[in-house]
Amino acid sequence: MAMTPPRSGHAAAPPPQHKMAMMMHMTFFWGDRAVVLFRGWPGERGAGMYALCLLFVFALAALTEGLSVLSRRLARRGGQAPAPASSAALLTAVHAARMGMAYLVMLAVMSFNVGVFLAAVAGHALGFLLARSRVRPGGGAARDGGGGVACEHGGLPPADGSKT
Repeated sequence: MAMTPPRSGHAAAPPPQHKMAMMMHMTFFWGDRAVVLFRGWPGERGAGMYALCLLFVFALAALTEGLSVLSRRLARRGGQAPAPASSAALLTAVHAARMGMAYLVMLAVMSFNVGVFLAAVAGHALGFLLARSRVRPGGGAARDGGGGVACEHGGLPPADGSKT
């Protein structure tokens, strides 16, 4: 009669889990084999999908800057009087969309891919240029609707209060 081995009092070890064979970078790296925002995207799909990823991050960052300006304009439109509920809801929706996009850009940059980082910075820069600096394509020096603030100051009045 065969005897069973004595029990050690420990629970049986769980079966081994399948581990993902993907490496998460903790320092900046350059290459088109990155994982950005979603598992496997762009991943090993090649340079074309990586370029699409960079374009997506660029556009997301630029739209974030555009929504920032829209949010400010909506807030100013209400003036000092209490805003109606519909205006408050619209302002809240624009703010939520802007914050969602900003967090997506942040998560994309957390892939530590240099190309993604540069695309995010360039997108924010272009969004700022188009939305906030008062520079308009096809025009000369842009002026503020009648205030006379030149675009050399980034759309902001000079510190000394002059109208140059």
